[in-house]
Amino acid sequence: MTYIIIVLKFIVSISLINVWLIQKDAPTKWRGGNAQNLKQEFEVYGLPAWMLYVVGVLKVVLALCLLASIWFTLLAQPAALALAVLLLGSIIMHFKINDPLYKSMPAAIFLVLCLIIAFSDQIIA
Repeated sequence: MTYIIIVLKFIVSISLINVWLIQKDAPTKWRGGNAQNLKQEFEVYGLPAWMLYVVGVLKVVLALCLLASIWFTLLAQPAALALAVLLLGSIIMHFKINDPLYKSMPAAIFLVLCLIIAFSDQIIA
């Protein structure tokens, strides 16, 4: 089971880093409304411009902490729970603008993965 949690940490971390640093300007079918990039997506949600940077920094830092938790296990639960809160916010924003349900699926999947990571000690025990 430990190896599965390590794989989940890696998948969640690399995926979030990819979205926020590599694919930030790329259009995807998952973006809110008809947004073509992250900046437009936050505008569609009606969020202030500074929120993009706050959420982006938080997600990247927490993703790096989750990745580091492979070696420093004490980081796992706080990083995974904080990411879960941010991912819940993503889902709420999709619902706020009446996006089709499929647009919330990546955030929902990663939310569940973060909860599995956060509570893996209880699940395994």
